[in-house]
Amino acid sequence: MAVFVALGAFLMTLAGGWTAQRVTDRRHLVLGLAGGLMLGVVGLDLLPEALKAAGEVVFGVPAALLLFVAGFLVAHLVERLLAARQAAHGGEESNGRVPEVGLTAAAAMVGHSAMDGVAIGAAFQVGDGMGAAVALAVVAHDFADGFNTYTITSLYGNARRKALTMLFADAVAPVAGAASTAFVTIPEGLLGGYLGLFGGVLLYLAAAEILPEAHHEHPARSTLLCTVAGAAFIWLVVGLAG
Repeated sequence: MAVFVALGAFLMTLAGGWTAQRVTDRRHLVLGLAGGLMLGVVGLDLLPEALKAAGEVVFGVPAALLLFVAGFLVAHLVERLLAARQAAHGGEESNGRVPEVGLTAAAAMVGHSAMDGVAIGAAFQVGDGMGAAVALAVVAHDFADGFNTYTITSLYGNARRKALTMLFADAVAPVAGAASTAFVTIPEGLLGGYLGLFGGVLLYLAAAEILPEAHHEHPARSTLLCTVAGAAFIWLVVGLAG
């Protein structure tokens, strides 16, 4: 089931890459909705489930929450390191474009997409409702992943063929990640910890990348409404599943 659902992430990633080649003025609405879906999944489903599965307390704080904060910080650190590397290379090149930087950033996104697939498989081990909610967030977020993978690869001067290769790798990654969980049953405590960690990463992507990008050039009320609608939809899904 997890692999079948991950195929949705595969298709959505390709759709994001296709859109990157044909950008329309409605992109901000799609990203706003994706950000709302991600926020809803983290706050209304991932964290409660992580706290229930990994309930042990470490120095006064639930382990799941510590890993949630750690996931947020790791995502922030990775982004800052990539930004620093881009800035350093930009100073060396007159046009500020170093193809290797684009490929490195795209490769990092491929690795992240593989972990998205693992998260889908892990969530389905908790239950179908949990798996569906996480899959929905991942599928929505993978549109932005595909869009950004193609854009950042080509932005730094790589040929279209390389950009399409990285896009395809990013699309396949969540399917491979989900398939890997079919052979391993993750212990409940470890599963809860991973869901907490993934929740922190997902929240960072929503708060620091997806939503700012959605509102950057289009701070419209419609974008905000899409974000609220995404979070409310997850609330509805969680309520119906419960």
